[in-house]
Amino acid sequence: MKLFYTFALLLFCTSSFAQSTILKGKVLDASDSFSLPGATLRLEETNRHTVSDATGDFEFLGVPAGTYTLTVNYMGYQLYRQQISTDGKQETLRILLQPLSHSLDEISVIGDIAKGQAKALNQQKNNSNITNIISSDQVGRFPDQNIGDALKRVPGITMQNDQGEARNIIIRGLSPELNSVTINGDRIPSAEGDNRNVQMDLIPADMISTIEVNKTLTPDMDADAIGGSVNLVTRAVPNKQRISATLSGGYAPIRGQGLYNGAIVYGNRFMDNKLGVVVSGTLQAQNFGSDNIEATWRERDGRIAMSEMDIRKYDVQRIRRSVSLATDYEIDSRNRIELNAIYNWRDDRENRYRTRYTGLTWNEDIQSYTGRVRRQTKGGIGNSLNDNTRLETQKVMNFSLKGEHLLSPVVDFDWAASYSKALEDRPNERYIQYQSPNNIRLDQDLSDTYRPLVVDPYQDYSRFSLHQLTANHNYTAEDEFGFKANVRLPLSIIPDQKGRLRAGVRVRAKSKSRDNIFYNYTPIDAFGAMSTLPLENWSGENYAAGSQYTPGSFVDKRFLGSLDLTNPALFRESADASEFLAVNYQAKELIMASYLRWDQQITDQLSAIAGLRMEHTRINYTGNYVEGEEELLGAVNNKNNYFNWLPSVSFKYDVTNDFILRAAYTTSLARPNYYALAPYVNSIPEDREITAGNPNLKATFSHNFDFMAENYFQNVGLVSGGVFYKRMKNFIYNYSDLNFTNEKFATAFPNISNPIPIDATDQWTFVQARNGDNVDVYGLEVAFQRQLDFLPGRFLKGFGVYGNYTFIKSIAKGITTDEGVERTGLGLPRTAPHMFNASISWENNRFSARLSSNFAAAYLDEIGETAFNDSYYDKQFFLDANASYKITPKLRVFGEANNLTNQPLRYYQGSRELMMQLEYYRARYTLGLKFDL
Repeated sequence: MKLFYTFALLLFCTSSFAQSTILKGKVLDASDSFSLPGATLRLEETNRHTVSDATGDFEFLGVPAGTYTLTVNYMGYQLYRQQISTDGKQETLRILLQPLSHSLDEISVIGDIAKGQAKALNQQKNNSNITNIISSDQVGRFPDQNIGDALKRVPGITMQNDQGEARNIIIRGLSPELNSVTINGDRIPSAEGDNRNVQMDLIPADMISTIEVNKTLTPDMDADAIGGSVNLVTRAVPNKQRISATLSGGYAPIRGQGLYNGAIVYGNRFMDNKLGVVVSGTLQAQNFGSDNIEATWRERDGRIAMSEMDIRKYDVQRIRRSVSLATDYEIDSRNRIELNAIYNWRDDRENRYRTRYTGLTWNEDIQSYTGRVRRQTKGGIGNSLNDNTRLETQKVMNFSLKGEHLLSPVVDFDWAASYSKALEDRPNERYIQYQSPNNIRLDQDLSDTYRPLVVDPYQDYSRFSLHQLTANHNYTAEDEFGFKANVRLPLSIIPDQKGRLRAGVRVRAKSKSRDNIFYNYTPIDAFGAMSTLPLENWSGENYAAGSQYTPGSFVDKRFLGSLDLTNPALFRESADASEFLAVNYQAKELIMASYLRWDQQITDQLSAIAGLRMEHTRINYTGNYVEGEEELLGAVNNKNNYFNWLPSVSFKYDVTNDFILRAAYTTSLARPNYYALAPYVNSIPEDREITAGNPNLKATFSHNFDFMAENYFQNVGLVSGGVFYKRMKNFIYNYSDLNFTNEKFATAFPNISNPIPIDATDQWTFVQARNGDNVDVYGLEVAFQRQLDFLPGRFLKGFGVYGNYTFIKSIAKGITTDEGVERTGLGLPRTAPHMFNASISWENNRFSARLSSNFAAAYLDEIGETAFNDSYYDKQFFLDANASYKITPKLRVFGEANNLTNQPLRYYQGSRELMMQLEYYRARYTLGLKFDL
């Protein structure tokens, strides 16, 4: 509060500037009246300069009365120059910029693709920190349905996929937990129960106007973003009426079914332009699936073989819905408020058919492997909501109210209050599993360990008996209330140079809970053999992983969905505490922050930002202490309370108007996942896995050093290169022991008197989050994009290129085994050493086309007890294409093709030859129309 009163006093003192005025306005494209963010505006007779914001608005505060020459510089547009006079009264300007539109045989230097790049590059150029920007025009030029796929195009970013779509973001090789995601500057909570990851495939690309990737932080930004912070900016209110609609249909060969997409946008200004409103909505209904094989390997007596293998077939219907509203109201020339809301809702209906070969053990007598076969159908109740499928509903919503106020000719004040919520609901989920007798012969074909095979001659379903019949309801919710307030006023210690001091406060109150329930069911009248039930059969024909894999027969999903499990005359119901007691929890987190930020222009070319941020974190976690899987000993409360002081300094040097050098030292942190802090032990016998919490986890703290050189081309382009270094203390990694035993369990959990019984013939996995000592991360980034208008001839001038490459190397210390032996030579998990994006485009005034590629090298995903047990995320290469043709200036037809390389999701264990997971999705194709008035 002392800080607030200090600035209130300064505000009062500065209100006496009588002969100064406020110069405001908006920068627009003269041809279509669209706002131009990132424009550089200068009053030539002074050292005053400013940059237009995301809606094209700008303001000069405290301008003395007089006559000035205003210049506006915007990459891809003609230089704007105007004489203006001020007499102490507030001025409002409307600036229209003309594109570099000299035509050469129907080739316009600023075409549709170049305009989108110009908006993004101008913002990137004039930002005070190191950023990458993607505008909505660029997103529309790539064949990306959701924000996660669009982010793959950014230098230094790779994505982890789910069902063929990009879901979890990795920035500069750092895992999703080390990054943050915001909508219009407000934090997005996570819909998943055990981590802080934001599901990037939840938000359709059509709903976002700009994607900002902040790779260095300024003091006024939330500090929990070691890798970087992604800000999703929703559509701003247009400057005149806008109506836009998109309708498309497609085809997914993996299941031979359709893809359907539609979007609409309407915006306008009312009440003499004081009130602006824009509403938008998107609906995507897609039917697809995946073909998947998985394996777990072990080494015993010098023999490497599989201990378990799965063949899985997924059928998926994914429906995404999103609506948003943005309004702004200009109360008067000095006061403005905004209201923004966005609601995203995704339903995934999924059936999974899984054949599992388990307990695979070498039998010396018959010189072969023996084990057991289990066949499982995953579905849901047969009502109108689940429709015999596992329904997973995820929702993310954000509501915010913001105000901007000019308190005097030199002081402005802004505030924002927001509420965000994310949830995941999985009601009426069901599983039925049949199994064969034990110790049947199951030979292994390991001639190709990239695609290993269990030879399964056992197809006599009359000998398969019911193993499990279960139902569950899983629910996770996280919400966050946020408030921030900032004041900005002049402060310069260098004569005739611009300086600004900012101060602010921030509060984030978060709560998260998971409430799962799980039941086992036993038929009163025992089910017969599997052969007596309605079955679905899936052959290996056209199976993407290879026709040698035959999923086989499974209980029909409709039979599973029709069972009246809650009828006590038909089924005995028993809650299986081992499946939910340990995973349920409640968590509260309160973050209070304040900061000082000082922007100082040192010379006409050199500027600096120095600042300090303080964050105080309080965590209150309540979980369950479970002994022997099912005995609830009581609730366990874990509290934590800590401060973080986060200094930073950054420099920007304009060697020329287009050549810029940047350097920064920043500090940042990453808080542990809620569930990772819980003092729990959770056994999952079906998956042969034990997970445990670690209440002793510490937050990761990072020192970050960045240097970047950027050269911009006025006819829209960029070449840049930079290096970065991060020193992280107490980094968090997922430790995994793939050969967990009763003896290890007793050592790890001495307070549990009744250890979980582990069958010696099975291979169990133990997973726990742990702190390492420190890790050093070194990186290099280079990027290039350019319209090739310098080439001769009408055809060649239409080409444009886009490419970037990122190299990362990390060295981790303090990773130990259960016996305390340090493992050396390891890097930070989830750190891809090489990432590359490239695209080539061509356009004229009616037609545009682009071919895009994305590559990420293999990287360590989880650390095991030994190198043999480490798991890796394999390399990926995607190739996408899209094209559009303008039928009229307002109507165009477009086509898109994704994943032309049929790139699978692949994990491997220890060495690349030992496949852990191999999941195929095949390509997707879309054709549509877009109308824009």
